[in-house]
Amino acid sequence: MTYRKIKDQKDYINLVLELIEHDKHYYLEAKPVISDYEYDQLIKELQVFEKENSDLIHPNSPTLRIGEVLTQGFKHLAHLSPMMSLANAYSKDELKDFLKRIYKLLEKEDVKFCSELKMDGTAISIRYEKGHLTKALTRGNGKIGDDVTTNIKTIKTLPLKLHGKNIPGLIEVRGEVFMHKNIFKKLNENRENEGLDVFANPRNAAAGSLKLLDPKEVSKRHLDVICYGIANAEEFVLSQFEMHGFLKGFGLPISSEKHFKLCKNLDDILSFANKIEHLREKLSFEIDGIVIKVDDVKNHKSLGFTGKSPRYAVAYKFAAEQAITTIKDITIQIGRTGILTPVAELEPVFLAGSTISRATLHNIDEIQRKDIRITDAVVIEKGGDVIPKVVSVDFTKRKKQAIKFEMPKKCPICSSDVINIKGEVAHRCTNLSCKGQNLRSLIYFAAKNAMDIEHLGAKVMQTLLEMGFVSKPSDIYLLNEEMLSKVEGFKEKSIKNLLNSIEKSKKCPFSRFIMALGIKYVGSETADLLAAHAKDIKKLQKITKEELLNIEGIGDIAASSIIEYFEDQNNLDEIDKLLSLGVSPKKPKETKKDPLFFNKSFVLTGSLEKYTRSQAQNLIKERGGKTSSSVSKNTDYVLVGSEPGSKFDKAKKLGIKTLMEDEFSAML
Repeated sequence: MTYRKIKDQKDYINLVLELIEHDKHYYLEAKPVISDYEYDQLIKELQVFEKENSDLIHPNSPTLRIGEVLTQGFKHLAHLSPMMSLANAYSKDELKDFLKRIYKLLEKEDVKFCSELKMDGTAISIRYEKGHLTKALTRGNGKIGDDVTTNIKTIKTLPLKLHGKNIPGLIEVRGEVFMHKNIFKKLNENRENEGLDVFANPRNAAAGSLKLLDPKEVSKRHLDVICYGIANAEEFVLSQFEMHGFLKGFGLPISSEKHFKLCKNLDDILSFANKIEHLREKLSFEIDGIVIKVDDVKNHKSLGFTGKSPRYAVAYKFAAEQAITTIKDITIQIGRTGILTPVAELEPVFLAGSTISRATLHNIDEIQRKDIRITDAVVIEKGGDVIPKVVSVDFTKRKKQAIKFEMPKKCPICSSDVINIKGEVAHRCTNLSCKGQNLRSLIYFAAKNAMDIEHLGAKVMQTLLEMGFVSKPSDIYLLNEEMLSKVEGFKEKSIKNLLNSIEKSKKCPFSRFIMALGIKYVGSETADLLAAHAKDIKKLQKITKEELLNIEGIGDIAASSIIEYFEDQNNLDEIDKLLSLGVSPKKPKETKKDPLFFNKSFVLTGSLEKYTRSQAQNLIKERGGKTSSSVSKNTDYVLVGSEPGSKFDKAKKLGIKTLMEDEFSAML
């Protein structure tokens, strides 16, 4: 991936929106599409711009959030103390910088560090009262988490009651829920057999499993947990190294003693990291590095926090695992917008928990830059253990007959002309009715962030398309038992599961129905705005460009694309067919016309205690208010949290009403 320097505010907002989408893929869908490293580099780009332009910080910027969003279907409860996410280091120099900062802040160099495994799972906070497990919360937004108590109780290695001496009246234990590699492999095999999308890696499988609403289903996933910390740790232990023994004394599961070490300096830490990296393959679970923490717990409080991370700890990430294999062929995959993507067909090789037989090559520029040829021996990795990619060619093993790849002049699916628009890297099929585009559009329609039709993954959809049962979205709602019984591998249970999922999808939220239509330049944020404004599909079909441009957050390009989509009679006919077959999207909640909020413009600055930024914004919007990322003469209120930025100063300068959090709560 090429990391670009942010040129202006528009470029900045585009990156914010891109990262919000990545957060949704990671936290909500458990299906990341870029590696942790790539994500972190994009975040750094954002941070550099925001540091230099503090008055332009977008209220939804990922730099202001600690992590996952809260999940519908669960109660939301507060942590005893915030659950922060760790800053990452990827090199010896970055690790050296971390130690220098610690020495400077503590004004001494005689500092010990506890180094331990960085489990590749999902963070959990487990509360015991009088020795009994009473609550388990996900990290959530750092202050408030999802109550997953019933799900966490399915983990057999976790005691429901603490044992040992001097059991505290109240203790909140921090740990990591994970899935063993063999369990993950079996889970993905079963999902593939059932026509479901497979999980990218054990981390996403663990996170997705913990968010299931049925504890019986969670139990079948055989999750495990490792405990490594305590909220308000200074009340219980003197050092992080002692922490492990303290937790073990109550019967809580901890890492093996071989997997944590007391280190005196950088050399000790690197030696431990090297040892663990060599052990990585032999472990029954995934790790992605080590965590280094200042050992003296009383120093944790004095070192404090940055916006979303503790200063006393850092995660030192290992490089992605790699393997060597051979490119048997390079084929073409057609996207739903007609873009041709070259894909390397590989000699199957086991890597980072799964067998890899394909890897995207992105575009012809990437192939030429790396000089990738058919029959080449190549190094592949799963970037951040997510997406398989070809890193480099082993030119010492290149055969004389190695074949250079060229983009086809004709679409391999429909034989239509392929064009390459000047200034674009992408090659596109010119046939809008191309079956390749059609397949991707159908897969997109049924995806989780669209109609969310379970058991209708890519392979099942391709089979249904090839059998002639499905050629457009409305055909999905005409499927029946007789048709599905002809699909190889589909038995009574599979047929029932798919038909139930199709029926359930008819009542999807209106915003997800808009997403499913696949309108160019309309992502989830824009779909939410359209749903809130139009309320139903018939009104949306008649919307004007002027009306669209008056919706804050919708620009000229998206507006033109939306108008173009609804001017196409084929699209209107397909929507009518979907509605006639029982698809009835749920209307968004009616906005309350609260006179204190209605048509008032709010800008948020600083950190709020009682609400996350998105919660505060939703509360404003539910009452008819609007939120903006910048202060202007049209701003009615500036909501001020702790450590406010330049927006607060600008509000005072312009004489705009500022609200403290208590005043805001009173208005609510």
